[in-house]
Amino acid sequence: MRILLVEDDHRVTAAMISMLERRGYQVEHAATVAAALAAAPCDLVLLDLNLPDGDGMEVCRALRERNEHLGIIAVTARGEERDRVVGLRSGADDYVVKPFSMVELQARIEALLRRTARTGPPAREIVEFGPLRIDYSARTVEVDGEPVTLTRKEFDILASLARQPGVVVPRERILLDVWRTTWSGKHTLEVHVGSLRAKLGRPQMVQAVRGVGYCLRAG
Repeated sequence: MRILLVEDDHRVTAAMISMLERRGYQVEHAATVAAALAAAPCDLVLLDLNLPDGDGMEVCRALRERNEHLGIIAVTARGEERDRVVGLRSGADDYVVKPFSMVELQARIEALLRRTARTGPPAREIVEFGPLRIDYSARTVEVDGEPVTLTRKEFDILASLARQPGVVVPRERILLDVWRTTWSGKHTLEVHVGSLRAKLGRPQMVQAVRGVGYCLRAG
């Protein structure tokens, strides 16, 4: 999960990057309108509206035109009602006024990611990767043509990994996909992954990357 942080205040930037990276997000930082518009594609944007080379509203409108499914949260000192209205009409999905708590911002990020996951482009119905075949619509799994019976959570974990096979998916992203939160019991995800590996019969297919998350391999 990649987040573009558009912010020119160094102290705010450092605090937000620290919080986001602890939650497992990859963060790209841009401090100007030009840098924000030149940034690589991302999953969500945290956008300050007061930038040194222009108005953040320009960035908001441009990014919305490029991608109607992109999540955008305006994070700004502009707290007047008219500013909120203009920000939302310019394409922002949510609006957070400084100063704010990191806990509140994290909750808003989670809520927006849930909404964009529901309204974004539909996932492929069937994924085939190595010996693995996943049918998202039927919620069935096969390994080497043999059916594998999974619980709902085990299937959702596998489905989350299979959307980006071969790519390390952060632990927090999996928790958000499966439990709709980035917080869970200490070993909740690990226990379910262990059961999933056993049922697949190929433990090496779901590889742990210490301190980051999990990756689906061809096995």
